[in-house]
Amino acid sequence: MTIESLPGSSGYLDLFPERRMTYFSNPYVLGLTVVAGIGGLLFGYDTGVISGALLYIKDDFEVVNQSSFLQETIVSMALVGAMVGAASGGWINDAYGRKKATLLADVVFTAGAIVMAIAPDPYVLILGRFLVGLGVGIASVTAPVYIAEASPSEVRGGLVSTNVLMITGGQFISYLVNLAFTEMRKLKP
Repeated sequence: MTIESLPGSSGYLDLFPERRMTYFSNPYVLGLTVVAGIGGLLFGYDTGVISGALLYIKDDFEVVNQSSFLQETIVSMALVGAMVGAASGGWINDAYGRKKATLLADVVFTAGAIVMAIAPDPYVLILGRFLVGLGVGIASVTAPVYIAEASPSEVRGGLVSTNVLMITGGQFISYLVNLAFTEMRKLKP
């Protein structure tokens, strides 16, 4: 006996063709997916943009220019924060719910961005990078779960993969920003 269905399909949509839908048939769920996926965009952007920003950080802080350890710490601290955020994100989701976890991730990320913007020395900058990483770590756990819970089962896989698309899109955007800043640096007298 053979089952006539698509590879990987359970045959559910063959039995209930009226449930077949496209990704764009529910604007609310599509909008929710894009908004929740912004955490992925920030994750990708933040991990990629530091490579171009480090050039300016070395100009602003002479001690960073002289210490490869400080440069490495500044770059990696966002990933350390992301590991801590991802490790605690499941607990935060269970304790407070997806919406509050997403809001917490946004607040922590924003606080980290403010700390980095006003950093008087590289050590405060490292703290800001950790906070930003913490925010994106929590978001990287929360966003896919939130999208999966809100998505109709017929398009759930495609919508959840939007988060990964946003991560790589954020990395791409960060490299374009780095390229623009590098070109502007070349024009500087």
